[in-house]
Amino acid sequence: QVQLAESGGGWVQPGGSLRLSCEASGINFGYYAIGWFRQAPGKEREGVSCTSSSGSMTKFADFVKGRFTISRDNDNNSVTLRMNNLQSEDTALYYCASAARCPIGAMPTPQWTNNWGQGTQVTVSS
Repeated sequence: QVQLAESGGGWVQPGGSLRLSCEASGINFGYYAIGWFRQAPGKEREGVSCTSSSGSMTKFADFVKGRFTISRDNDNNSVTLRMNNLQSEDTALYYCASAARCPIGAMPTPQWTNNWGQGTQVTVSS
């Protein structure tokens, strides 16, 4: 399986943007779907977005639709989550994770995989 490492988190004011990267090492990155999750203090980890192994299929949680985009570069073993119009409720630790494929008809849940990165903190405040 691939090893994953997130970067790009930080502090931003409401309405601002951040770009998170998920870099992978190991073999066969292009075989895996990549999901982004987040976990706010005191809350359950939740699925934010998922991209298929080829990048041809993407999905987003309702609470980020229209604000977040996801893309992947299999030649460079990376996935990017672009987050626009960030709000305070987007404050969380963001993780990327890998599995065989994105779930059909639903967002991935934490039970989707046991292969996670270490997370990157996103803080949105004025």
